[in-house]
Amino acid sequence: QVRFVESGGGLVQPGGSLRLSCAASGFTFSSYSMKWYRQAPGLERELVASITTSGASTNYAYSVKGRFTISRDNSKSAVYLQMNNLKPEDTGVYYCIAADWWYYRGQGTQVIVSA
Repeated sequence: QVRFVESGGGLVQPGGSLRLSCAASGFTFSSYSMKWYRQAPGLERELVASITTSGASTNYAYSVKGRFTISRDNSKSAVYLQMNNLKPEDTGVYYCIAADWWYYRGQGTQVIVSA
């Protein structure tokens, strides 16, 4: 069955960095684009970054462009999100999914940016 397991979140001060990881299983990972979403309390989920099957093309939300980098390793069925210069508004639970498979999302990983 389809499964996503996110890790790497935590508490970090503004200006700090975190690297999120997502292990995917239950489908042919290399055949699907991958996305990172985040959801803050009381807010709609937000698409943060996406990456194509080969990793050749990426897209970012305007709010994170230049600070976040999405990457993938098809040999490990894994996708990553390097987050630099973190801001308090980056706080939220981060989820990875394939394509538009929100229904199959995992537990997510909590990111808290606070002094």
